[in-house]
Amino acid sequence: MNNRIRKAVIPVAGLGTRFLPATKAIPKEMLTIVDRPVVQHVVDEARAAGIEHFVFITGRNKGVIEDHFDSAFELEATLERRGKVKELEALRADLPLAGATSFTRQQGPLGLGHAVWCARDIIGDDEPFALLLPDMLHHSHGKGCLADMIDAFKKHGGNHIAVAPVPEDQTHQYGIVGVEDVKAKVSKITKMVEKPAKGTAPSNLHITGRYILQPTIFNLLANQEAGAGGEIQLTDSMIALSRLEPFYACRFDGDIYDTGSKIGFLLANIAYGLSRSDLEPELRREIERLLES
Repeated sequence: MNNRIRKAVIPVAGLGTRFLPATKAIPKEMLTIVDRPVVQHVVDEARAAGIEHFVFITGRNKGVIEDHFDSAFELEATLERRGKVKELEALRADLPLAGATSFTRQQGPLGLGHAVWCARDIIGDDEPFALLLPDMLHHSHGKGCLADMIDAFKKHGGNHIAVAPVPEDQTHQYGIVGVEDVKAKVSKITKMVEKPAKGTAPSNLHITGRYILQPTIFNLLANQEAGAGGEIQLTDSMIALSRLEPFYACRFDGDIYDTGSKIGFLLANIAYGLSRSDLEPELRREIERLLES
């Protein structure tokens, strides 16, 4: 079995109902954090970690995502004619290599597990892969979340889940893992629970939307019964896989923004804007002015 992490699955079929009417005609993944679509930030993280092939699980009316990761001849020609070299180079630098993207449709809102299963023939049955949920932006000032996970995978093998601490009174809102050492950067997972009842969580470490999974998961997903909400739940198949193969928690110590929520989206724009040297001074002044008024 190939033990390099070359491919990443990015599910982008969600309807984005929490952002209507903005998402009536624009996929939620194409809403911008400063001047880059949410999904571009996630692809940036994956590329920095060495991912070579991106598998997008799409749905109806998501064609603009495919267009975003393709050349735009008319735009590029116009930029070149107008001498906008910097902008043209930036566009071309963001393009994946030819043949390095695949798009397949989920065809129905059947859950994250089903979306992952839709990538089975593109990923294949002989190599592990990364899974990145585009709603969850992992903002790091050092090495990216997925890059850290790949380092841990090279050392331990198995399956890996990114985790981060949440307040104890919020654990019932998340998928939670129990681990051998709750303070360690990488620790073996002993338990996985989806939204445990208050006071029953095995730790305060929640699953943050980054995974490295062995292809064994596809066979389990193929036979997985519908769970909460009538959907195929990825967590259910991961629990089943954990009885066969080890799972490790890789702790992420940066900031995480749920761009699927309005507050998370707004905070991400502020945080990413403040991290930009060309924007930070003026943005900071304007924020202070708004707070004063």
